[in-house]
Amino acid sequence: MKRITAIIKPFKLDEVRESLAEVGITGLTVTEVKGFGRQKGHTELYRGAEYVVDFLPKVKIEVIVPEAVMEAAIDAVIRAARTGKIGDGKIFVTNVEAAVRIRTGETDEAAI
Repeated sequence: MKRITAIIKPFKLDEVRESLAEVGITGLTVTEVKGFGRQKGHTELYRGAEYVVDFLPKVKIEVIVPEAVMEAAIDAVIRAARTGKIGDGKIFVTNVEAAVRIRTGETDEAAI
């Protein structure tokens, strides 16, 4: 099993969720986060004062998938989240040792 973590622009969340559903992934976890990479930050003007916004709002999506579905899931996220502009985000893939569904006691792939 693999954990796919994607950091994307917030307005792309619905498109990514729909794209993952099309490849059969129905469960995911979403967290609102802030960060920056090459995009750095930007300067804003508020009541005549200029200030720097270092951390930009992003959304972190985490999904656990069987290895057989991993490539399709990654492609689905890329297709839906890409705008072609700086700050589109990143995808990280890590191994998952075990999974347990608390309600039924199912383990590993049966639990996801």
